[in-house]
This record gives sequence, structure tokens and C-alpha cells, in this order.
Amino acid sequence: MQEISKGANVSLTSLSEDAGAVVVSLGWTSATGAGDADVSVLLLDENGKVRSENDFYFYNNPAAADGSVQLLGKTPTSNGDEDRISVDLTAVPEDVARIVVAASQYGGARFGDLDDLRMTVSDRSGEPLVGYSIEDAGVETAFIFGELYRRGKEWKFRAVGQGYETGLTGLATDFGVDVLEDTEPAAAPAAAATVPLPPPREEDGAAVEPAPEPTVTATAAAASATVPAQTRGRAPRTTRKKVTLPKVAKKSLAENDSWRTARLFPVPSLKSDKEREVRATSVLLSVMAQVPELGRRLTAGFGAPAGRMQTFTEVPLPHGDTPKRPDGVIRVERAGKLWTALVETKTHGNPLKDEQVQQYMDIAARRGYEAVITLSNDVALDGSPVVDVKIDGRRKHKVSLWHLSWAEVAHQAQMLIRHEGVDNAAHAWLLQELLEYLQHENSGCHGFQNMGPAWVPVRKGIEDETISPDDERAVDVVESWERLIRQVCLRLGGELGQKALPVQRTRRDSDPRARRVAAGSALCADGRLSAELRIDGTGSVIAVTADLRTGKVRTSVDIPAPEGSYPLATVKRLLRALAEAPADLHVQSLVEGGNGPRGTLERLRPEPGDLLPKDGTAPTGFRLALIKGMGNTRGNTESGFIRGVDAAVDRFYHGVVAHLGAFEARGGRRG
Repeated sequence: MQEISKGANVSLTSLSEDAGAVVVSLGWTSATGAGDADVSVLLLDENGKVRSENDFYFYNNPAAADGSVQLLGKTPTSNGDEDRISVDLTAVPEDVARIVVAASQYGGARFGDLDDLRMTVSDRSGEPLVGYSIEDAGVETAFIFGELYRRGKEWKFRAVGQGYETGLTGLATDFGVDVLEDTEPAAAPAAAATVPLPPPREEDGAAVEPAPEPTVTATAAAASATVPAQTRGRAPRTTRKKVTLPKVAKKSLAENDSWRTARLFPVPSLKSDKEREVRATSVLLSVMAQVPELGRRLTAGFGAPAGRMQTFTEVPLPHGDTPKRPDGVIRVERAGKLWTALVETKTHGNPLKDEQVQQYMDIAARRGYEAVITLSNDVALDGSPVVDVKIDGRRKHKVSLWHLSWAEVAHQAQMLIRHEGVDNAAHAWLLQELLEYLQHENSGCHGFQNMGPAWVPVRKGIEDETISPDDERAVDVVESWERLIRQVCLRLGGELGQKALPVQRTRRDSDPRARRVAAGSALCADGRLSAELRIDGTGSVIAVTADLRTGKVRTSVDIPAPEGSYPLATVKRLLRALAEAPADLHVQSLVEGGNGPRGTLERLRPEPGDLLPKDGTAPTGFRLALIKGMGNTRGNTESGFIRGVDAAVDRFYHGVVAHLGAFEARGGRRG
């Protein structure tokens, strides 16, 4: 991968023979774990302006109808977050000269509060081509990371690194997008100050290419507008009306509750693992081909173009003396070119087999296919592949290996039918049938559901205090714990329609293996597994701790006290906001340098003053926590550890965090 500096540019075709479609990644870390940003993309004409409001893509308008741009969403890395954008350069309209990639923050946050700001461009196979790190971020609330632009028949990438103190509003307005805020119009702005973007320069000493020179205008947004700003708590307009399922189900015509609704994909008859794998593969691939939104969303990140998709199952392919039958094949046609991926599926707790996937990688390479996609209940983690395969570097044709979990498939289906919408009602119904199938107890597609063979001996070793600090099995448990937390985020995020991500408080360049070894040693020493997760729209970081010695799961969140308010009034306001919270919720006041009084909500409701320190010290914040018993078994049964953790997070969010908005609206600000 080639590293370039601010203002430099490079030809994508000089870096890869397969640069017709690229994946742009924006990444960052945060020391507090609370840092976040939203990406946006603008398509500009020769004059440096959008052609229409449809050229502005952000979290509420994530994909172009022609498939040229698609925001793939945020994924956790070993050290922070990464937002990915799929750009099919062959599908970009001819009158688009530049593609600007930017990010913005909200709620007064600044890019100077984030670390390791970085942009990477990869080719269709996922091979990184060029990278650029931003090292001078400060008070800016929006940033142009870089841009893709045409020069003749080729595309080039320029590292821009230009910040805006006026946020997404200022950035979008500068490129010709009128923005409508949900606030009262501000007074007439002062004279605008303009700062030119850094001019492009060639790394090889060639003449500087002329390019339109956009400016950053430090003014408030225009009062008249057609496209809304990317603001929290508001629902921006979109250019297309989407169909989502109603929140309240229609009244049933059944005579009694024992009648079962007829389903498109029945599952009660499934008995063997083979039957489950064949049925699950066929159900998913058929819906992907019929619902373009789902098919595109699940394959765009793997380098597939936007085009006509066809899917096949149980396809015999030559391989030595015995033909092989991958579980499925996906083919996408665009402009007479084919993109093909082989699919290998597992259900229940069945693991993917290294040698089987290796055979499919070899077949794909020989036949000129682009990818092999594995699909199972396992959850892929950054730095730890699900299967171990060898890539023959001597082959000119590259084959990419990708992984999907059934939990990710269910998450994307939920996001489409319950929050973002699809183009017609029939597609919404198909997605609902798919979701019903995935969630049925007989489908075998329930997601990560086994803590692995190391779980029982590690748990018993901790209980008996006989486990060694360097026991390798503890590292395996830590890795399973990370997969569980990632799946909890997928389920909760799909339900809420918000991004839910694990928080990593290590630097991007740290070694994931070393981090897990350290966590394994800590597990052996104190018997606790810990994680943090963040949900967009709340600002809260939810801490989850599983204590294997006591058999308890603790979920908690810290909220700061509003400045300038009376302590007793603040406590009463907090208790009113938590009127519907569980009575066994533990509430503790936080003071400078330590902890203050604590009690259960049941005890504090009649005596709110008991939460205040006796010496009159004003609390700086409050810690809310729920504690419940956890399952001991390694599986996903009702008494299992996995279901216990998932239920604890679910109860804490819906019973506590979801009610804190009232406290925040009256002056409390969650951190």
C-alpha cells in the first residue's frame, strides 16, 4: 500500500489492474471510547457543485439508485471504528467529475478529540491501494478526508484533509447543497471568511494539474433549503419514499392463538444439519436475488458491482477426479461483465472446514471468480480469521475470502424493513418472511451460540482458583466473548435502527493477539470478562461485566450531572426520568475523586436525599447499574451464558438507558 501526504494525488489504475470499483474506508479511535463521526459523500460536476440534492449521500440517504455509491456502515476494528463506502467507478455518471468523501461530528464534538484519523482506498478484492493519515485535526466539526476525481479516462485519488468549523451544514452548503435545519433562522451572518483547499501536487514532480478550487466558507447555513442537515434526533427527508413494516401488527382473523400463520419458508420439518444448510442457503440467496436492496447491501462490501443478480444452489464444479458442490453461487452482471462468488454455508454450531474452503478458493482462482463467501453462526473479528487458507501469490487472478454471520444477515434485514425501508411492499414482505425464518428455533441460523470447548474448564478453574495466569484457553474465551458482544450489538442495533458498536480503547496499530492475551491474563486473575458498547442517539457507553466467580452479569452506565443545578433537584429529576425503570436498579452518586452514597431505586424513590453526600459535596455524576444472574452453560439455551448476557443488555437498555432522554432534555448530558 502506498502512503501519501496531504495534498498529494495518485492514479488508481497505476496501483491496481482492478480499480474499476473501490472501497473507501474512514477510521478513527477515541481515548474515551465515546468518539464518533458520520460519513457523507458528494458527487460534484466540473464546477465543483452537486448536480441536484440526489448527489448528497449520508446516513439517511445511503445509496445511489445506479449503484455507484453505497455507504456500507460502521464496523468495529481491533482498535476503534471504521466506516466503509463502496464506489463503483464504472457506474459513476459521465458528468460527475469529483467524488468528495467527508465525515462530520455532532453535539459539539470536534475531530481533534479523535485519534488515528485515516482514509484508505482498497480495490475490488479488498487489497489496500493507498492510505492517508490526518495528523492536524483540531476544532473542526467536519472534515473532507479525500476525493476521487477524473483525469481523462482514469480515476485518481487526492488526500485533502480540509476541516470545517461549521460542521456538515457548512460543508454541504459550500458544494451547492441547501440545508434545512429544524431550528429558528439565525441572525444574518458576519462576512464570510474563505480558506482555499490545498492545491493538488504530483508526487513524481510532474506539472500540477488544474482543478476547480473549492473554498471553505465559515458562515451559517442558508435559511432556504431542500435537503436536511445530518442532525441528531431529527428525521431528514429523502428523495424516495420507502416502505417499512407497520409497528403495530394487523388484527388477526384466526379463531384462537393456536392457529399458525402460513409462512413462505416453513421450517418445522427440518431435522438434519444438511437439510438446514440447504434450506437456509436457498432461502437467503433467493431473497437476495429478488430484493435488490438486500442483495446489494450484503455483497457491495465484497467488491460486487451494482447490477442484475442471479443466485444458484448446489452447483457442481470440476475439481480433480471428484466435482465439488459449493452450497451456492452468486453472479452479478453489469455492462456485460460478470462478478462471481462461491458460497459455503454452515448452520447451528457447525464450524467451517479449512480444507473445504481452501478447495473453493482454488476452484474460484482457476475459473476466474472474484470471491468466496463463508456464511455461518460464527462472527468474524478483526485480526482473527474464521478459517485458515493459503493464497497462492503466483496466480495473477486474485480471489477474496469474505465472511458473513447469520446475525449480520438478520441485522441488515431488520434495518431495511423496520427502519430504512425498501422500494415496494412485496420486497418488505419477503424480507419479513426471511427474518421469521432466521429467527425460528429450527432454522439453525440464530447466530453465535457456543462459547467453545475452553469455556467450561476456564470457568471451573476460576471458581476453584486453580487456573494458571498464562492458560491459553483463557485467550480462546476472551475471543468468544468479543464475538458475543459483537452479536449483541448487531441484534440491538437492528432492533433500534441505530448503530451499536463495541468500544475499543486501544490504538489502531496495536496487536489484537497481544490485547487478547492481556485480557486472558486479567480474566485468570480477577475472573471477570468486560466490554463496552456504544449506541448512536444516546451518547452513553454501556459497560458489561460478567463475573465468573459470582455468576453475575453487571450492566452499567455513567451519566454526568448537569452544571449549575441544585444537587437535590438533579437527583429528583433523575428519579422521575427513571420512573419506569426496574426497582432493583442500583444508583450511585459520583463525586470528585471517588464514589458517593448508593442505593436501589426502590429505596431511593421515597428518600432521594439519601443519594447526596452527607458533607454537602455536589455529585459530578451518577452510575446506574443492574445485576442479574448469568447462565453457566456454554451454549445458547435458556440457562446458557450467551442468552443470559444478551438478556441483561436488552433489559438494561430498554429498562434504563431508553428512559434517560427525559433527564438529558432537562439539562443532563450523557457522556
